[in-house]
Amino acid sequence: MKRLIILSTIFTTFLSCSVKEKPEFLGVENIHVTDSNSKQIIVSANALFLNPNVIGGSLETDEIKIYVNDNEMGKVSAERFDVPAEKEFAIPLRAEIPTDSIFSDKSLSGLLGSLFSRKIKVQYKGDITYRVFGFSYTYTLDKTEDIKIK
Repeated sequence: MKRLIILSTIFTTFLSCSVKEKPEFLGVENIHVTDSNSKQIIVSANALFLNPNVIGGSLETDEIKIYVNDNEMGKVSAERFDVPAEKEFAIPLRAEIPTDSIFSDKSLSGLLGSLFSRKIKVQYKGDITYRVFGFSYTYTLDKTEDIKIK
């Protein structure tokens, strides 16, 4: 019984010292079109975080949606990501947008405006969840950027 109390005290002390705070969400950067063809356009970005803790955890995306010119075009795919301890890190985000959704009736006017201005507005909206030792924190992602069309 004495060992159990000592072990639980050590574990509690380690846990309280190790997980000081949730990783800090720094933002989204490097939004760009990585590939395009007649069937789809692939847009990539990096979600930046800083983990001040001496232990890692994992991050998962939950229904992050991508909007182009204020019209929902698809969902972002990102696999479960292992968080490094005491480091700044980036999670790669990737969205495949079907070209037929860009040329639909609801987004055609925005697309024509983008062709004239040579810019397209891309927005990421959704949640990223950090998990460690059964605890979880949710980050709300809402990043908009204008991308130049070449």
